[in-house]
Amino acid sequence: MPIVYEKLLHHRIEPVRQRYRKRDAIFYALSVGFGGDPLDERQLDFVDHHRALRAVPSMAIVLGSPGFWLRDPATGVDAVRLVHGEQSIEWHATLAPEGEVIGESRITGIVDKGEGKGALLYSQKQLRDAATAALIATARSTTFLRGDGGFGGPTGPVRAPHATPLTSPDIICDLPTRPEQALWYRMNGDDNPLHADPRTAREAGFPRPILHGLCTLGVVAHSLLRELGGYDPARMKSLDLRFSAPVFPGETIRTEIWRDGSFRARVVERDSIVVNNGKAVFA
Repeated sequence: MPIVYEKLLHHRIEPVRQRYRKRDAIFYALSVGFGGDPLDERQLDFVDHHRALRAVPSMAIVLGSPGFWLRDPATGVDAVRLVHGEQSIEWHATLAPEGEVIGESRITGIVDKGEGKGALLYSQKQLRDAATAALIATARSTTFLRGDGGFGGPTGPVRAPHATPLTSPDIICDLPTRPEQALWYRMNGDDNPLHADPRTAREAGFPRPILHGLCTLGVVAHSLLRELGGYDPARMKSLDLRFSAPVFPGETIRTEIWRDGSFRARVVERDSIVVNNGKAVFA
């Protein structure tokens, strides 16, 4: 059935209470490539429980997550053809390597791009400490509903992206992904079959399963944390980016960074820009 604008806008997403432990923080870090250099002791601080363990800041995106809630037929969304369009995250506190949190998600807007042109769905998740209700992070997402549009919803407003500098980047950071990385990453709670099942990927128009957008974000965030934050999670304050093309597991992600926090990313093997209009803020 097609999207019913008011019904989807007010679709209730149940809050998620989650206790996570150090092994969960380690698993997330490994799933986005930390530990790839076994001699880099700064990376080991995120994956070795014998050390004073640190949590990767971008883990806040998967904690308290409602999962692939758009597959619910009640939303009216063509869940096979949707893709992650944009993602931002603001940290209000440093994420602990273990604890209990509550994620409260809601739809904040829907833009109808027209018949055959799809739609944009805006959503937000606030992550809070379960004991104190203190706000840890706010994550905002844009989902591109490729199979929808023309249902009579509003045509705006559409947020303008951060402008990528016209100068050459100041820093280049290459990080590999592994062929099975999407299969690992989906254990963080995103079990969209697009990232595991070849048939679903073909139905969505891809030659094979693609890497999760949020896994790509985790790899890019790793590059930024290394190059701009000195691997200090407390320095990472916000991150905003636009996904422009898929990554296939096994490709190398090259993050191109400017000193003002602007960034973009491309896959080396295809010289294809996969993340654009990025902006990161560090203390």
